[in-house]
This record gives sequence, structure tokens and C-alpha cells, in this order.
Amino acid sequence: MTDPRDETTAFTPKFGADGLLPAIAVDAETGEVLMLAYMNEEALKRTLATGEVHYWSRSRAELWHKGATSGNIQELAEILIDCDQDTLLLRVRQRGPACHTGRPSCFYRKLVTDNPESKELNGTVQLRFMDVE
Repeated sequence: MTDPRDETTAFTPKFGADGLLPAIAVDAETGEVLMLAYMNEEALKRTLATGEVHYWSRSRAELWHKGATSGNIQELAEILIDCDQDTLLLRVRQRGPACHTGRPSCFYRKLVTDNPESKELNGTVQLRFMDVE
């Protein structure tokens, strides 16, 4: 069954009970996933008003202008909204690394197991660093 939000042209973001909306940032040119963060209504408004991405920092409980301190600004190219309007995909032009570790992406590790058939997370599962260019 189709939800009316699936076909609407009205932007009616569905913030969670915590007032937050997941926002996935991807490189506007390459499509590489850079990071996942959260926006509240104010962060979304400031992003739209300034063209530079703002998030809500859950750990600091404050508005976060990405790159304001480090210089690693995310310039907004486009926002895509999922079918339920409860997740945003931000296409950005990233200046400098996106990750606080200095890496281009926060997704620099992958989960590997020596038993791909296993459905359990146990001692055979580990993280491996991927090659970063």
C-alpha cells in the first residue's frame, strides 16, 4: 500500500521522536559515502539558508556547522529525500577530509569474517582497514 507521502511534491520531513533526521553525506561528483550524521529542524534550515551543511551533534548536544573549526566545510550541492521523508541524502562538495580522523570518509573499515556462511557475530568477525587513497 502506498503512503501519500510517497507521491507528494510537498517537503514534509518526518523527524524522529528525538527531533532528528538521519542525513547521509555523499561526494557530489563521485558518489562516495562520506559520513552519516543527524539534522534537527534548525540544522536543516541553516543548511538551506547558507548552502553549507549544518548538523545536530548528538554527543555535544549542539548545532554543528561542519568544518567551521577545521575548515573541512561541506558545501551543499543537492538534497535528495527518501520515500518516507525520514532520511536525507546530501550531495556535497567536501573541502578536506570528511572524517575527524583525517580520512576522506568515515567509512574506512569493513566487517569481514572467515566464515561468510555464519549468521552470528562472534570471535571470527573483525574489522579490517580498507585502502585509503
